[in-house]
Amino acid sequence: MATPNQNSPDALSEEILAEAKRECDEIIRRAQQGSASLLAAATAKAEKIRRDKLEAAQAEATRLSELTLATISVETGRLRSAHIEAILENIREEARRQLLARDFDGHEAIVTLAAEAIRRMPGTDFVLKISAADHAAFGDKLAEGIRQRAGRSPLNLTVFADPTMTDGGVVIQFADGLQIWDNRLLSRLDRLWPELRRQIATQTSLVEKNESNGGVA
Repeated sequence: MATPNQNSPDALSEEILAEAKRECDEIIRRAQQGSASLLAAATAKAEKIRRDKLEAAQAEATRLSELTLATISVETGRLRSAHIEAILENIREEARRQLLARDFDGHEAIVTLAAEAIRRMPGTDFVLKISAADHAAFGDKLAEGIRQRAGRSPLNLTVFADPTMTDGGVVIQFADGLQIWDNRLLSRLDRLWPELRRQIATQTSLVEKNESNGGVA
């Protein structure tokens, strides 16, 4: 039996083909390994991007939720403050209406208001200004009642009608005009209203006693 000649063209060709196949297989194997590594890296990167976007979306959703809640809280507070303010303003307007309606003893009101002011003012000579309507009704009866109510002696009181005064109450001033106490009813309401509105708001539970609500209480 004849021994194959390893140097024959056929043998060389087979060897070359075998080597080429081995190199091709190695290239394919390396390519497969590289592809697997690239796929794993791409998958990991995609997962990281997905997690990052999910976390960002959750953070944005949380931020928007907190912002919405804060906005609701602010709006609720604003509406509550506006409602309280409207209630207090209605009370103030009703007080003004009742004062202007003069549904009370005008003589007693002037005596009380004048005596209250005079007790806090030094001196003995005072000028009292009242409306023309009040002066016509009981001007001559006021001075003695005020002296008794003030509990001071001597007191020289001059009462006259002021045509510029249209509401009830009295304006008291020194005879020389250097000091004036405006105790007209509406002026007194305006002066006392900040404290009155605070008391009304707290005593009617519109606000808590220790609550600060934009100046409402």
